[in-house]
Amino acid sequence: FDAVLAELDKLIGLAAVKAEVRRLAELLRIATMRREAGLKTVQVSLHLIFQGSAGTGKTTVARLFGRLYKSLGLLATDNVIEVTREDLVSGYVGQTATKTGEVIDGALDGVLFLDEAYGLVRPSSQGDFGPEAVVELLKRMEDDRDRLAVIAAGYPHEMAEFLASNSGFRSRFGETIHFEDYGPAELVQIFEKFAADADYALQPAAREELQRVMERLHAARDRYFGNARTVRNLFDDVVAHQAERLLAIGSKPDRQALMELTAADVKQASAQPAEPPAEHPGQ
Repeated sequence: FDAVLAELDKLIGLAAVKAEVRRLAELLRIATMRREAGLKTVQVSLHLIFQGSAGTGKTTVARLFGRLYKSLGLLATDNVIEVTREDLVSGYVGQTATKTGEVIDGALDGVLFLDEAYGLVRPSSQGDFGPEAVVELLKRMEDDRDRLAVIAAGYPHEMAEFLASNSGFRSRFGETIHFEDYGPAELVQIFEKFAADADYALQPAAREELQRVMERLHAARDRYFGNARTVRNLFDDVVAHQAERLLAIGSKPDRQALMELTAADVKQASAQPAEPPAEHPGQ
């Protein structure tokens, strides 16, 4: 339990998410203690809604919930099975319920993380079988509530549509946790973590240039901004420009040169798109 919360605290940013997760964790822990003491407990749903833009840590936090639930004895394993609409819906009549049921069977005693959950309630074509998956999912969320936690995630507006599409969702999902976009300083920290993990380091001037780049990206973002995904793509581009610069020198670079990222590397990388245009939900 404490190890999971310590891991949560290490995540960059996400102050509101951390506070909400800690509140839920403490509520669940006390409920477990009351149950062990033979006292009545208020039923706390393990099913959750995560809403936020891409790259804001939803999958990472879902995995921490898997560990949290196991540490409290609420689920037998800390397994987190990550799925999307394509994993649940079949293109043929009568097969979607079976396909969804099989996926849920594989997630029993752990967490089923349903990313871009609104895909189930948005018809993609004529004869769409998403509603069949919804019926099966709702049934199993109730029937197997002692062996299954479902975390449904996606963009805020689309997740509101998801919840409104079926009254059964609101009665089964206990809490909604909102993941805010990262701020410019947090985006810089994320870049620096990617760099440190890969044995790179920013020169002071490069860090100043990166701060300007992140402020510009953050100010220009729309609701489909990629957050950490955008930073990852930018980091990869910066590394590519560093390699190009070092090879152009003509002599073998030393260890420090191989590690250092310069302001020019950052500037050149940021002059091109850090990521391809997002594929917006429903498109």
